[in-house]
Amino acid sequence: MSQAIAVLSGATGGIGQAIAKRLAQRHYRLVLLGRQQQLLDSLINELPSPQCGHHIGLSVDLTMTNDINHVIDLLSGIGRCDLLINNAGVNSMQPLQTLSTTQVDNVLSVNIRAPMLLSQGLLAALSQARGTIINVGSSFGAIGYPLQSHYCASKFALRGFSEALARELSDSAITVKYFAPRATHTAINSDKVVALNTALGNAMDTPDYVADEFMRLLDSTERQRSVGKKESFFAKVNALWPTLVDNALAKQLPVIKKLMR
Repeated sequence: MSQAIAVLSGATGGIGQAIAKRLAQRHYRLVLLGRQQQLLDSLINELPSPQCGHHIGLSVDLTMTNDINHVIDLLSGIGRCDLLINNAGVNSMQPLQTLSTTQVDNVLSVNIRAPMLLSQGLLAALSQARGTIINVGSSFGAIGYPLQSHYCASKFALRGFSEALARELSDSAITVKYFAPRATHTAINSDKVVALNTALGNAMDTPDYVADEFMRLLDSTERQRSVGKKESFFAKVNALWPTLVDNALAKQLPVIKKLMR
């Protein structure tokens, strides 16, 4: 039997690197996607070599259709994909009125368009391997949060896409899962965001902790996994009694606006 192959976007970010290291320890052959080839090469040098072939680092811009097609063509040539992890994500915490068209397009392109196109393009390779798609969302995929309208829009969409695709493929050989971390100490969070989380008493996890939770989802029969009991409870309350969450966040709003100026 040939070696299992995993495709991981956002591989050089904090969560991506931690997941890559765990998958390599599991003897996956990795196709790592990121923006900077030097960082990809450095990460590959830290990983144990696969049993056959070699890990591949591809410098791609996930806002570009040609780059996405390049990934799809590569995996089509290999002929199988056991695991697709749509982990890449971008964000900037700011009011809607200050967002440029470019910022909105970038968030939607990376956070939802790219996962959809990669999943679509790799369906045949995933089916061949009876593979799994895991879309990495966020606790903000279930809770609308002030100054995060564009990011929440993309992550709500990713959660909906994951749920719909899982049901669409429920009679196939492909499994679709959704993973929702809470705030994590990575470069996606600016110093202001870290200060805000500290001021509000919001927990922030390490990338290693998040990667361990990711692996628990991968190893389980669960279709969804959220990190953080408080955040999971808050999401359930938001779904059933949104006015309670409205009131709670309204009390935080002055602090949020002050610290994010």
